Amino acid sequence: MASMRDIKRRKSSIQSTQQITKAMKLVATVKLQRAKKRAEQSKAYFDCMYETVTSMLAKSGNIDHPYLKSNNSARKAVIVVTSNRGLAGGYNSNVVKLITKGTLPKDFLDIYAIGKKGCDSLARAGYHIKYNNPDIVEEPLFSDAIEIGKNVLQSYLSGEIGEIYLAYTFFKNTVLHEPRLMKLLPVDIKGEGQSAEESKVPMNYEPEEEEALNLIIPKYVNSLIYGALVESVASENGARMQAMDSATSNAEEMISSLSLQYNRARQGSITQELTEIIAGAEAIS
Repeated sequence: MASMRDIKRRKSSIQSTQQITKAMKLVATVKLQRAKKRAEQSKAYFDCMYETVTSMLAKSGNIDHPYLKSNNSARKAVIVVTSNRGLAGGYNSNVVKLITKGTLPKDFLDIYAIGKKGCDSLARAGYHIKYNNPDIVEEPLFSDAIEIGKNVLQSYLSGEIGEIYLAYTFFKNTVLHEPRLMKLLPVDIKGEGQSAEESKVPMNYEPEEEEALNLIIPKYVNSLIYGALVESVASENGARMQAMDSATSNAEEMISSLSLQYNRARQGSITQELTEIIAGAEAIS
């Protein structure tokens, strides 16, 4: 059995850790409220952008445009959004697993890493990191999404990559966060949710198809990237708040258990001293 000094020292250490986890939970809660509001305000726009572009292309027939046709390149680009810090439960590892445990071929992947944790994990796993900018996830702006979109679209048009994917964490609510792998280009045109009459309605472009799509597709890609950044920030803070709340609760249980052990050890020590005193007094008399 551990001595009273060891128990007291361990209890003190856990109490110090508990204070840290409480503080981290409070910080994550404040950040979550701001990020949650931002994600909820922007969600409707990005959902509408995705549905509008896919619906529009489903009605456009076979359009010969560089953004919409395969360039026969075997390489694929994946924009991976994670955080720069840990202590957020499975937030970072779940996104990384989308890549490492998925069906995308490792030898033909170019990773565009947004966030230090994902970059480090994928680099250790042997993936090719083509782009890395950890500062974006701190306070993502639409200009950041434009920069990322410009890089991947240039690689797509030049034939370096044949497909573009986006790996991020979708923010459902404070306690539910879903890792997702979304294909950005070429756009999957399924025409889901359209009636037979709607699917037959042709799409007319003004100005010409090429000029219009040169504006629409980059806007579509940049919007989805920015939406993923905003959702990921909210998910990260939600995951960290939950993790720190669990850590604080576990620390409280450990402190209670150690207090009980300390009291038992103290009672045992007092009982032993009394027994020794009584035995000594009987020996003298």
